[in-house]
Amino acid sequence: MKNFILLFIFIFSIQSYSQSNPEKELGVWYMYNGTHKLSDNFSLKTMAHFRFFEVGDDLQQFITRLGVNYKINKNLSVTVGHAFLNTDGTYEQLGGDAYENRTYEDVNAKHNISKLNLAHRLRAEQRFFEANTGHFLRYQLGLSYPINEKWSTYLYDEVFMDFDGENFNQNWLGAGFKYKLSKTLKLQLGYMKITDANDRSFDRIQLGVALNH
Repeated sequence: MKNFILLFIFIFSIQSYSQSNPEKELGVWYMYNGTHKLSDNFSLKTMAHFRFFEVGDDLQQFITRLGVNYKINKNLSVTVGHAFLNTDGTYEQLGGDAYENRTYEDVNAKHNISKLNLAHRLRAEQRFFEANTGHFLRYQLGLSYPINEKWSTYLYDEVFMDFDGENFNQNWLGAGFKYKLSKTLKLQLGYMKITDANDRSFDRIQLGVALNH
């Protein structure tokens, strides 16, 4: 736990320099993810993310999700839900807010190879913003490996396909560590590289709390 706190303090001690190009900034995502069991087969999925262009400054996007998950068996489940987003794409400027609603459907599968845990998620998203609609298809492959009873490490890659423009929209590649505070609460510290169809890339630190009960 001490190592996690030291890493956390180090991130907040980073000095951010004014840049006109957000690609040159180290951004940060503050994340909450929750799973709330309703019965043996049903659970609620909750999420709230605050995503910044820089460490602690210039909010790029706020996103919240609420979904209902149905467990088909121990390795397979499906989720349907709704997301709301408030996005400001105008870096270092006021205004530019865009509001968006999404519906989404997930198919989740998991399995193990020895101690290595593999998770697959196929997500379809329907996007509604202003007078337009859009459609995403996303696939994520996640790997996690326990270091000991408290610590684990993870690696994931997620590809976004856009049916209304270029087929490839963006890719998220991330890795990091998780620390188990209790049976229901985990902390997360990670790094993610975002690349998009315009050959832009963005570096993001991820600081998260996960609640599972």
